[in-house]
Order: sequence, then C-alpha cells, then structure tokens
Amino acid sequence: MEIETALSTGASGIPIVRAWNDVETSIIHGFIGRQGGVSAGAFASMNLSYFVGDDARAVDENWERLRREVPELKLVARVNQVHGNIVQVVTRATASSRARADGMVTRDPGVMLGIFTADCVPILMIDEKRKIAGAIHAGWRGVIAGIVANGVDAMVSLGADIENIRAVLGPSIGPCCFEVDATLAERFVREIEGSERHARAGRPGKAYLDLRGLVRDRLIGARLADVNISAVGPCTRCASERFFSRRAAGGKTTGLQMSFVGFAE
Repeated sequence: MEIETALSTGASGIPIVRAWNDVETSIIHGFIGRQGGVSAGAFASMNLSYFVGDDARAVDENWERLRREVPELKLVARVNQVHGNIVQVVTRATASSRARADGMVTRDPGVMLGIFTADCVPILMIDEKRKIAGAIHAGWRGVIAGIVANGVDAMVSLGADIENIRAVLGPSIGPCCFEVDATLAERFVREIEGSERHARAGRPGKAYLDLRGLVRDRLIGARLADVNISAVGPCTRCASERFFSRRAAGGKTTGLQMSFVGFAE
C-alpha cells in the first residue's frame, strides 16, 4: 500500500521519495529506489553499495548520477550495518569512518547520513530548529534490540528537543508480505508491549508482522508525538520493480537502496 508519497524525478531520471519540503528549508533528504542507475542483474539498476558484489565501476557511476541530482551529497556518512542497536554520533571529522552501527546522528551542517536497506525500515529524523539529523536502519532484530529508542536518545543527547523531532519511515516491507515464523511474532508480543496489534496469523506455523507499525509504536514510546511521525512509499516486496527487496529476490543477494538526511551548509 502506498502511503503519503511525494515522488520527484530530476533531470537524471532518478526517482526520489520525499516527505518534507526541502525547497523552503535547509533539509536535505530522500528515499532512493532502484531506478535510474547502470548496475545490472540482481543489482539493477541504482545500487549504491560497494559491499554486495556489484561492479565497483557501476556503483561509481550510480554515485556520480546521484550527486548530479543531489549536489549536497558531497559528504555522506555511512556505517557497517549489523542489525544491532548502536547509534553513532557523526561529525565532519569522523564522517568518512565506518563504525559498526545501525544508526547515526549529527549536528554538523553539510554532513549527510546514508542508511542502506532492502526491506528493513529506514527512519529519517530531524529537529529543524536545532539543525540535528538522524538516520536509523530498523530491521526486526534492531527493533527488538532497542535501536529506535536509542536513535531518539542520541538525537536528544546532541541537543534536539523531543517535541520538535519529526520522523519519517521510508519504503520497506509491508504487513502484506512480512511473513515470519510464529515464534518470532510471539517473541515480539512477549517482549514489546502492544506488539499484538501488529501481528496476524499466517499459514500454519507462520505469522505476518507490520514492521512499520512496530517502529511507529517504538517512536511513540520514545516520546515522539504521533503527529510528528509519517510514512512514505510502498511495500518494497510488492513494488520490487521500484525498490530492492531481499524477500522478492527469494533471500538472494540483491542491491541496496539508500535513504539520506542532513542539513545544508
């Protein structure tokens, strides 16, 4: 199901899903799909990750195309994502390092935070008044481990006002397609209050989870106002022609799309 999607396609032909008005502010953000690049095969066509087996020359060209579309992406901080709960504070001086983490926050203008996904939930956060940004990679393991609350706490630790933090959940696997073992759904219900609202029975021994619903609840539990939380984009598996999806690829290696956020210099 498509949710509140604002899609823009520039001269380079790269579709970018956006949630906030970048034109009148210094917010730089977006959710990039798989279209508009030169990668081939399982990585077709806008794969931006060098670590999934794609031809590095193709990834180089994809980055060149993206930077022509979004010139502010000169300095993109990235992390080695491990499905954990660590959130890294990033500065201009440390933006080129790649710590083992699943989230980043920064208050340095010009530093863009890049998160990679192929079904997990990318979360972008901003405090527009304080010019503080955050980006979180939230899969089911990270949600259980507390990555969402840790991301909000890291924003606040940099000086963000909890009342001003806005969060948007990007394209990710939907409750229509996120089928898991029933024991995992039971673990969510057991360990995270309210999770039963986001689980339904599937085939024998299976259940479906609403991962974005679970993430939204965690954001509210971390004291974000419900009105400040939005979601954009479709289920990545349903729209696998537009977005990379490990589920759609049958669990095989595929490309990764990037979501990014930061404030202009």
